[in-house]
Amino acid sequence: MIDAPGPGFPLPPNRLKLANLGCMERLTFAFAASADAPALAALHTAVAERLTRDFGRGHWSSAVTEKGVLRNMEHNRVLVAREGDHLVGTLSLVTKKPWAIDPAYFTAVRRPVYLLNMAVDPDRQRTGLGRLLVEEAKAVARAWPAEAIRLDAYDAEAGAGGFYARCGFREVGRVVYRTVPLVYFEALISAG
Repeated sequence: MIDAPGPGFPLPPNRLKLANLGCMERLTFAFAASADAPALAALHTAVAERLTRDFGRGHWSSAVTEKGVLRNMEHNRVLVAREGDHLVGTLSLVTKKPWAIDPAYFTAVRRPVYLLNMAVDPDRQRTGLGRLLVEEAKAVARAWPAEAIRLDAYDAEAGAGGFYARCGFREVGRVVYRTVPLVYFEALISAG
């Protein structure tokens, strides 16, 4: 395992061109601080409520608390996207393998990182913001350095598998973990 970058770890510059993205020209990325916990909890809860409204109750239906966000921040690097002062997206990167991931499905690498807890403001979904956040996560992983980003998505209508495929992740397997159908994805990271 590799050590996660500390709070002072600089984010690599976003290499995507922001032309034609309108208000996303003000989009900035940073690692979350404890002061972001209320906004992160509200964002994750809003996404859970939208998924529940659109697809019915499921494993995605849980509200998120500030305490849960802070616990996540103790063990993971939480990347946030802001438009001005408004937190509009987030994801977590971690070196410790999550419980639902079976490494046998993935390309053997020495230094993988795992992408968890991705959320984009429901009013900002389908605008390109999520893709920019994933590209920033790839840049962070490349600078870490990591050799791959691994993740799972629900194998259900509410799952984000199609989104991850459009972001350059490759499907590597389908499993059922504790009655939850999942799709595994990976993106191999080359040195920048």
